[in-house]
Amino acid sequence: MRQRLQRKATKSAKRLLRRISGREKRFAADTNHRVSKTIVTEAQRTSRGIALEDLGGIRERVRLRKPQRVTLHSWSFAQLGTYIACKARRARIPVAHVDPRYTSQQCSGCGHTSRKNRPDQATFVCTSCGFAEHADVNAARNIAARAVAGWAVSHAADDAAEPTPARRG
Repeated sequence: MRQRLQRKATKSAKRLLRRISGREKRFAADTNHRVSKTIVTEAQRTSRGIALEDLGGIRERVRLRKPQRVTLHSWSFAQLGTYIACKARRARIPVAHVDPRYTSQQCSGCGHTSRKNRPDQATFVCTSCGFAEHADVNAARNIAARAVAGWAVSHAADDAAEPTPARRG
């Protein structure tokens, strides 16, 4: 419908496009609010932090076919990340942003990284240790491990900066 209206380019078509655009933005914002609330509630229930891939510049980095580009460009990564961060801050849940490079090619079992570990989109099979799992689950494990490692490093620096209390004795 959008494509047909854009081709038409009349005043009423542009008006209708504006109205559709507003509806799409409200739908996306509502969906992102619901998803972020679910994620933060689950993190709060399990007493865990939240790890997110740093997706800044993803539209420029990723090369996809046209139908996939439409899906990628219409989803608001930044808005969802902002909603999660805001709700998590209110609930006092830590949020870590990790580098997404090679998370889908790295084995969560042994750490071996290779393109050959991904024989197809949904499958992960490590060529080094033979570990096999769904590719998304493996990538999620890698993201979680990187977040924990980053959290430990950042808090070790904070602990080192704090003066230790004087011992009495």
